Amino acid sequence: MSTRALIVAPSARAGIGFGEVADPVAGTGQVLVNVLHTSLNYADLNNARNGRVPVGSPLGLDAAGVVTRGAADGSGPSTGTRVVLFADGAFAKRVAVDVSAVAEVPDGVGLAEAAALPTAGLAALRSLRSAAAAPGKRVLVTGASGGVGRYAVQLAAHAGAYVIASVGSSERGVGLASAGANEVIIGLDDVKEPVDIVVESVGGGHLVTAWKLLAPGGSLQSVGWASGEPAVFPPYSTVGPPKTLVSYVNEFAAADDLADLVRLVAEGALVPAIGWRGSWERFTEAADELIGRRVHGKAVFDL
Repeated sequence: MSTRALIVAPSARAGIGFGEVADPVAGTGQVLVNVLHTSLNYADLNNARNGRVPVGSPLGLDAAGVVTRGAADGSGPSTGTRVVLFADGAFAKRVAVDVSAVAEVPDGVGLAEAAALPTAGLAALRSLRSAAAAPGKRVLVTGASGGVGRYAVQLAAHAGAYVIASVGSSERGVGLASAGANEVIIGLDDVKEPVDIVVESVGGGHLVTAWKLLAPGGSLQSVGWASGEPAVFPPYSTVGPPKTLVSYVNEFAAADDLADLVRLVAEGALVPAIGWRGSWERFTEAADELIGRRVHGKAVFDL
């Protein structure tokens, strides 16, 4: 038995193609999930080329679907439960996932919307938590029109912070004010006062400038590097009043944080922005749109 998946295929465009992989077998403490929706991230495109995922193995991190077999040890969601998951190999029709990587999706939250949450939503939630976002804090979000950025704007506003959303063009800033941004700016030249927290996903010169804007005691959370450009700091940039640059990577034991995200969606405090949606048969189109920075929010596949 096998199941269809999007796999690492070096000879295919973008290094990704369809293939058949062995049907998953759930281990102790795992559930089987019938995947209905997945979402595409820059990390998936990178993983197709960087060797992290072996050739012929399924890609993907974010998915939502229905549990078809609960865990043998009785832990986690039961058969028939709608779930969202964050785990390697999510781009497959059927997956076996640790119960620590899934959360139940409450009634009223669509599975396509849930699938748009994990990678980007976790990065926004965890980075803002690490930086202690709170009322009275000034939070700068760079790359605010992307998946992480739009979630960070909403979550920082929900925490009561003053939110500055930085984008590359006025067109990419559409909808960010209604999402909670107090200011929507192009680039960083219009930031005139120091900020307490930066959620930084652009890298390169943006990261250097954002570091300069950080107030003493502030925290810059480096969650991405969409520009692909080097960050060159002038001499003595890191000498002065204490402030921190924190590197970030998503950890897979995400059940509790996923539950928080879907709860916020159910409460209306967080709205997943889906900028592209279509069949996973159109994955090359979605990849092109994502690479070309034409997706405002998340790209979601229907399986």
